[in-house]
Amino acid sequence: MSAIGGEFRVRGAAAHAGVFGWLRANLFSSPANAALTLVCILAIAWIAPPLIRFLFLDAVWSGEGRDACLASIAQPHPGACWAFVRVWFSYFVYGSYPMGERWRVDLFFLALALGVVWLSWLSAPRRDVGAGYFFIALPILSFVLLHGAPLIGLAVVPTALWGGVLVTVVVAAIGMVFSLPLGILLALARRSDMPVVRLFAVAFIEFVRGVPLITVLFMASVMLPLFVPERLAPDKLLRALIGVALFASAYMAEVVRGGLVAVSRGQYEAARALGLTYWRMMGLVILPQALGVTLPNIVNTFIGLFKDTTLVFVVGIFDFLRTIEAARADPKWTAPTTTVTGYVVAALFYFVCCYGMSRYARSVEARLARAGRR
Repeated sequence: MSAIGGEFRVRGAAAHAGVFGWLRANLFSSPANAALTLVCILAIAWIAPPLIRFLFLDAVWSGEGRDACLASIAQPHPGACWAFVRVWFSYFVYGSYPMGERWRVDLFFLALALGVVWLSWLSAPRRDVGAGYFFIALPILSFVLLHGAPLIGLAVVPTALWGGVLVTVVVAAIGMVFSLPLGILLALARRSDMPVVRLFAVAFIEFVRGVPLITVLFMASVMLPLFVPERLAPDKLLRALIGVALFASAYMAEVVRGGLVAVSRGQYEAARALGLTYWRMMGLVILPQALGVTLPNIVNTFIGLFKDTTLVFVVGIFDFLRTIEAARADPKWTAPTTTVTGYVVAALFYFVCCYGMSRYARSVEARLARAGRR
C-alpha cells in the first residue's frame, strides 16, 4: 500500500510540474485569472490574424515607388509597404550624414555597444576599466568620430546633417549619462544642511519639473543664444542635448531622493560611527543602497527619456521619427500604407529598446534581491 501511495504522490507532483503545472499556477490559478486568460486569448485571436496578414502575407516587399504600394491597396486586404522601408532604411539610420563617412557612424555604434555590454554584464572582467572607457574615453572617441578631426584626416560633418537613429541614440545616451550624476548631486544638494545650496537645488528641480520638455528645448534653442555672442552660440544639437540633460536630471534628482529617504537612519549612524567622511559615507554606504532600492524608478526615467527624444524635432533636429516623417512626405512614395509601415518600424524600434532596458533592470533587481537574502 505504501508503494501504491508513493506512486500516486509522484504522479500528483508530476501533474503540478512541467507545462501544465506552469499554466495552472500562472494562468488558471483562480476563476478571475482563468477569465482574464481567456479574454486575452480571444483578443490575440482577434488581433493577430489581420496583423500578420498586413505585415507579412499581403505585404509589398519590392518596388521603386508608390505604384507598388498603391497596387496592394486595390486588393481586398492591403499590406505593408516594406519596399518603402528598404529604400529609405539608410536615411532612417544616418539621416543626411555623408555617404562616404558613414563608416564613422557604424564605428560609433560598435564602440557604444561595447561600452554598454561591458558595463551591463555584471560578470565582465575589469568593469572599473569599463566605466572609465564608457564615461571618459567613449565621449571623446564619439565626438572625434561623429563631428570630425581634420588633424587626423577626419572631415568635419556639421550636426545639421545628422539624423535618424544616430541622433536618437546620441540624445538618449547623453541624457542618460549626464542625468544620473547630475540628479545625484541635486538630490544630495536638496537634502543639504546649507540653506543656499538647498534653496538652489529646490528652485532648479521644481522649476524644471514644472514645465514640459518642449518648453525647455525652446528655451535652450532660442533663448540660450541671447546670452552669449553669436560667434560663441552653441550648436543647435548641443543646445538640445543640454536641455534634455538638465530636464532629465531634475526628474532623476527626485527619484534618487526617494531612494535616499528609503535608507534607514541606522545606516547613516553606522557610517558616522566608523569615522567615514560625508562623501565616503555617501559613496560607500548610502548611495549604493539608495540606487538599488530605486533602480526600477531610475530605469523608468531612462525609458521615458528615450521616448521623449522624439520631441527634439520641434527645434528642427531630424531624429529617427522625423526622418520617417520626411521620407513618407516624398511624392514618389506617398501612399496610405507607407505611412502606416513607417510608424510600425518606429514602434518596433522604440519597443525593442525600451523593453530591453526594462528586462535588464528586472534581472539586476532580481540579482540584488538574491544577494540581499544571503
